[in-house]
Parts: sequence; structure tokens; C-alpha cells
Amino acid sequence: MPVKEPSATAPASPPTSPQASPRRSDTTRTAILTAARERFAADGYERATIRAIAKDARIDPSMVMRYYGSKEGLFAAVLDVDLRLPAPERLNREDVGHALVQHFLDLWEENDVLTAVLRVGVTNQAGAERMQGIFRDQLLPIARHLCPDPEQAPVRAALTAAQLLGLALARYVLCFPPAVALPREEIVAWLAPTVQRYLTAPHP
Repeated sequence: MPVKEPSATAPASPPTSPQASPRRSDTTRTAILTAARERFAADGYERATIRAIAKDARIDPSMVMRYYGSKEGLFAAVLDVDLRLPAPERLNREDVGHALVQHFLDLWEENDVLTAVLRVGVTNQAGAERMQGIFRDQLLPIARHLCPDPEQAPVRAALTAAQLLGLALARYVLCFPPAVALPREEIVAWLAPTVQRYLTAPHP
């Protein structure tokens, strides 16, 4: 019995990978956030526009609104930073200054997101307040865990943030030549004892 030939049909389309859409979404979000950080840092919040940010990201302005809803929502996303600090109980009290300075140097140097957010913070009041909140909220549990007097934890966290942010501003944003040229091991040697004292000393 002759074998019946299959009817000619259009070739089936290759299956779409379930990860294709999320990957495109992640790429678009990254492009938007990168463009927004640069635009907010350069123009400030008031002057930066969704249209300008979309143009920098090479996408339609409607895509910015689709992902972030408004300029306020985009600004909040730009300033949403996880410092990836270790859990307080995992820190050794005897070398917490060394550990934190090393950690923040890694953060600043592994990618430019935190540096870009810092640029936004120094050009915009809302950005400055957000940076204060990030460092206060994420450093405060460490200060509470380590400092001898829990009531001093907010001050200890603020002093630590001032030291670390001052380093970042001088080395990565303003790019003072001596600060840029300083080797990492020397930065740690200078700053670690100060951060250690802020967090663990019984008094100034």
C-alpha cells in the first residue's frame, strides 16, 4: 500500500524561548536606568525629561512610562540601591573596619551604578535625601550590633557613612588625583581604623 505523502504546509515557527521576553525586558530596563542616572546627574530632577531619557536609551518614551509609570517612579528606581552589606552577626567585631572599607571599595569598583547614584545625590536634594536613607537604613543594623551604646547607633552609622561617602566622592566622582592614585591597600590602611573606631570605640 503506497505511503500517503504529508500535505504541504508552512513550516512551523520555532518555539519561542520563555526567557526571550524577560531578557528583552531586562535589557530595556537596564538601558532606561543607565540613561536616567546620567540624565538626572547632568540635568537634575526638574530639568530631566522622560523624552530626553528615552532618547538617550534609544527607545520610545512610552516604554519608560510602561516600566516606571512616571518620572517620579523612574527617579525612585534610579535611587534604589542595595549596598549588599553582610549580616551584622557575620561581621567580626575585631576587624569590622577593614571588612567594611574593603566591601565598599569592591562596590564602587565592580560597577558604576553606585557612583552614578552618588552623582545624582550631589546634584539633587531628593537624591541626597535618598542616599542618606540608603546608608542610614543599611548601616544602622551594623552599628546597633557593634557599638557599645545602642543609643549612639544612629550617630555611629552616620559617621561611618560620612567616611565612606567622602572617599567615594573624592576618588570616583570628583576624581582628586591623589585620591585616585592611592592604592587600595593604603586606602584600607588609612580608613579602616577610623571606621573601626566609629563603630566599636566606647567614646570619641
